[in-house]
Amino acid sequence: MLRLITDFDGPIVDVSPRYYRVYQFCLEKTRRQHQAVRQLSKDEFWQLKRERVPEWEIGTISGLDEAQALEFANLRRQIVHRLAYLHYDQLTPGAVEALKKVERAGLELVVMTMRRVIELDYALNQFDLGRFFPENRCYRLDNDYVKTRDIDDKPLLMQQALQELPPAEDTWMVGDTEADIVAAKTNGVKAIAVLCGIRDRAQLEAYSPDWIVNDLSAAVDLILCQSPQKISV
Repeated sequence: MLRLITDFDGPIVDVSPRYYRVYQFCLEKTRRQHQAVRQLSKDEFWQLKRERVPEWEIGTISGLDEAQALEFANLRRQIVHRLAYLHYDQLTPGAVEALKKVERAGLELVVMTMRRVIELDYALNQFDLGRFFPENRCYRLDNDYVKTRDIDDKPLLMQQALQELPPAEDTWMVGDTEADIVAAKTNGVKAIAVLCGIRDRAQLEAYSPDWIVNDLSAAVDLILCQSPQKISV
């Protein structure tokens, strides 16, 4: 049996509309009345995110002073994952077809995300994705989990999954961040990074994934080509 573990945000869901809407809100809430600021375009904002520019620095680039920029970053951290904003997320183009291809090929499909239970459940319902991910193939954070850093938390989640899931002939991890790559490499899993998410190529290359491809569909094609089994899709 071949197993595909995929991150959720990035490979399957595009969070950039939500992140940009939160950026707009936080900038407006933080600026002083009559203060001139420069609201970045969505493309400008998302490129900074993909380059891992810190939130406070995005605030500074937008025209906030140092104290405001820290307030901006703190406010953003508090609200970006609230349910009130999750409806801004959109499906990543081609993601559903890629999941269907995985099903047709008979691969075991697992989702592994730094979302909390309530956040993942909301999205699975919003996009009708629950049919791909039964409860025992969903690995996410408990609602009361105290996060540290994704790059520390995700390897632990991967370790838990590999201990609980049945043995597999081969396991692949698809994700769009350094946390996905580190989780895979720490646990002896092949790492495929995708460019459709929140990190650009330079950021991903710094963590030496086994492959870098455009999106989940390309990752699935790569896995099927690499498989010694003859799989028909």
